[in-house]
Amino acid sequence: MSAKYETVIGLEVHAELRTKSKLFCSCSTKFGSEPNTQVCPICLGLPGTLPVLNKQAVEYAVEAGLALNCTIQKYSKFDRKNYFYPDLPKAFQNSQFDLPVALNGKVRIHVNGEDKELGITRIHLEEEAGKSVHSGDNILGSDYSSEDYNRGGIPLIEIVSEPDMRSPEEAYAYLVALKSILEYTEVSDCKMEEGSLRCDANVSLRPVGAEKFGTKVELKNLNSFRAVQKALEYEVQRQAQLLDAGETIIQETRHWDENTGKTHSMRSKEEAEDYRYFPEPDLGPLVIEQGWIDQIAARIPELPESKRRRFISEYGLPEYDADLISSSRKMAEFFEATVALFPDAKMVSNWLMGEFSRLLNVSGKELDQAAVTPELLAKLLQMLAKGTISGTVAKSVFEEVFATGKDPEAIVQEKGLAQISDTAELERIVQAIIAANPGSVTDFRNGKDKALGFLVGQVMKETKGRANPQLVNELLRKYLA
Repeated sequence: MSAKYETVIGLEVHAELRTKSKLFCSCSTKFGSEPNTQVCPICLGLPGTLPVLNKQAVEYAVEAGLALNCTIQKYSKFDRKNYFYPDLPKAFQNSQFDLPVALNGKVRIHVNGEDKELGITRIHLEEEAGKSVHSGDNILGSDYSSEDYNRGGIPLIEIVSEPDMRSPEEAYAYLVALKSILEYTEVSDCKMEEGSLRCDANVSLRPVGAEKFGTKVELKNLNSFRAVQKALEYEVQRQAQLLDAGETIIQETRHWDENTGKTHSMRSKEEAEDYRYFPEPDLGPLVIEQGWIDQIAARIPELPESKRRRFISEYGLPEYDADLISSSRKMAEFFEATVALFPDAKMVSNWLMGEFSRLLNVSGKELDQAAVTPELLAKLLQMLAKGTISGTVAKSVFEEVFATGKDPEAIVQEKGLAQISDTAELERIVQAIIAANPGSVTDFRNGKDKALGFLVGQVMKETKGRANPQLVNELLRKYLA
């Protein structure tokens, strides 16, 4: 992008609340059921029905607001947001307009070694719409569409940020921080693949030093955090090129196409949409007493930013390790439980970020679905630290522990994987390897240090990775001197 412009980004995030029933009725919120099997007259908006507010949804909204440093509004209300679309059987959505449940929050992000505070304008409660199921890949290429109202009425919070982000990278960091906080508090499972977390982005450019914002463009169809970042990067470049050419930015909604890596115009937003909001006549005001707020505040756990700072100060972790491990509550708790049994925090973090994360990715499992426990990982690391097994063997043993939950000590004993540290036995093997590789011996003696690595590898191959590598190095240098 041209250095002439400053990027201005704001995000609107919808998070599905982790309730078992919908916002105004007792229908299930379970994901993946047959279409239209989790509906009733209330969430279908049939005449004569009355909504009843889900108390748990309100508690989750308040908890999210507190965790995001918002002021909880002790008096708020619901409004009807009126628009016509097939996925909205009532022809209006119950939302909150001028009196939302929470205001004026903030999130701290950590980007490129620097901390930055980003504002949150508001958090409001609302119900989800249904889902249009198209016969083709999208609405434009379809002969017909069907409606599944299972999602209709599921409780959501919409978290609206201030336009404080100045780069797509900051937007990505904001989303990661926000998701982490919501997961820590367990108000949402944040599964983007199931629609539990969705994001729309607003982006504009203005000349560097200008106070007035540029013309805002809204981006839709952002189904991952990386998609948000990539779409913003493309849109920033597109707008900069238009401004450089003396053209005008149109206020519009644009669709992100993952396949082409481009945004495409959907509709103009030159005129403000008139949803004809008015107070919901079937719901009274939402009054939240201070005692209730205090009860909810008392159950909020230590949040990721606090953990990140503590992991650096208490365990001496590098910032990178602390950022990654604290971003997941499950990972952070697993880390601390393991360190309590095996106090080398850096070694524990290396294994969590390395082998453990690799196997989780390959298997498609969440951390709490794996058979590994902090006790099993601590046992493995103790054997590795004592020299009972080599690093290579430790990785293969860990794979079996991950798959089966079996005790690593039992695996090492059953398979005879204990590290060979017997000097006499290793001397015999080293001498045999030297005799079998005269070319590498000559290379090493002529100053080619890589030849030593080759010979070490041959010894490790001969011993199936069980030889003590430090002792092997010492013996090779001794006999090659």
